[in-house]
Amino acid sequence: MSIKQISVFLENKPGQLAAMTGLLADNNVDIRALSLAETQDFGIARMIVDDIYEAANVLRNGDFIANFSHVLAFAVPDTPGGLHQLLNAFNEAGVNVEYMYAFLGNNDASHAYMIFRVTDTKESEAKLISLGYRPLTQEEIAQI
Repeated sequence: MSIKQISVFLENKPGQLAAMTGLLADNNVDIRALSLAETQDFGIARMIVDDIYEAANVLRNGDFIANFSHVLAFAVPDTPGGLHQLLNAFNEAGVNVEYMYAFLGNNDASHAYMIFRVTDTKESEAKLISLGYRPLTQEEIAQI
């Protein structure tokens, strides 16, 4: 049930992020979640989009360097301690979080949604499922 994230390497200069988002917008690719990390010379835009393959084709044709990685997505109750409870399950399962980012959905104000990059996606997913936590699917993310 892991989902695919697309990572785009951007030169760290004015206009690069807007060029990427403009290219996606012009090709009707909807960004569902976005995280941006940077260094002095380049940045990495990590995204969950509605059509991962269209996004990859559009970006590569636009001379952007893009690749896929598998991540886990979970609905988190939008209450104090909701994220803490999920992270405790990660800890109990021995799952290492490399990075994470959040987004809000359109249809359900009672939850926030978290994207997790973990050390071993398949093993981590199995451990979390055994504890009663169900990751979201790519299709579910597209409908949020």
